[in-house]
Amino acid sequence: MNIVLLHGSWHGAWCWHKVVPHLQAAGHVVHVPDLPAHGRHWRLARGRTTLADMARHVCRLVDALDGPVFIVAHSRGGIVASTVAEMVRPGKVAGVAYLAAYMLQSGERVADFFRQDRDSLVRTHLRIHRATLTDSLAPEAYRETLYADCSDADVALASALLTPEPALPALTRLKLTPERYGRVRRHYIELTQDRAVTIALQRQMQAASLCASVASLDASHSAYFSCPDRLAQTIHQMAQGG
Repeated sequence: MNIVLLHGSWHGAWCWHKVVPHLQAAGHVVHVPDLPAHGRHWRLARGRTTLADMARHVCRLVDALDGPVFIVAHSRGGIVASTVAEMVRPGKVAGVAYLAAYMLQSGERVADFFRQDRDSLVRTHLRIHRATLTDSLAPEAYRETLYADCSDADVALASALLTPEPALPALTRLKLTPERYGRVRRHYIELTQDRAVTIALQRQMQAASLCASVASLDASHSAYFSCPDRLAQTIHQMAQGG
């Protein structure tokens, strides 16, 4: 199975480096793009980057692959996955797994759900940069907010590679239809110790959307660092089920 891994806010393709070998060992072909204005390309367009820009970038990758694709999206990357599922030709996306991700309905936007998540530490430590239309997390809050159960080496890697996040996608209301996005099987991987997208919000989003399956990991927001083997096994099982 082709598996496409989409990173979340401030991260890049690099954050999946522990998960990829496990999925490859299970027989999957894994694709890990940097979204526009992230990772190696973070200086390009930055605050002017839209949700549509990100989705089109992933659609080009998906359309070029032979056979169906299973998408895994982390955190704010969930809105990219949903938009891709809406845009690509029917049947191309076999399923989407939302990893503590924003799994929203048509007409909803991340900004509104972010405000509802009152126990999220991101609310406390988020910095808005209006001049550049980006946001970032206060460095002193990296560990407690994103990497509570991760090693010092993981935190050091992330601290060196995190970049500002374009703000426009979080302000964009999704446009999803029953005929396209509605036919894609959705799975949810909840992270019970998450301090960024709290478990309460994760379960609120699950309750509002019909999921083919739900898995639970006792981990904080960055399970790809703290338990990559268990995460990969969960993704494998979901992908096998379509």
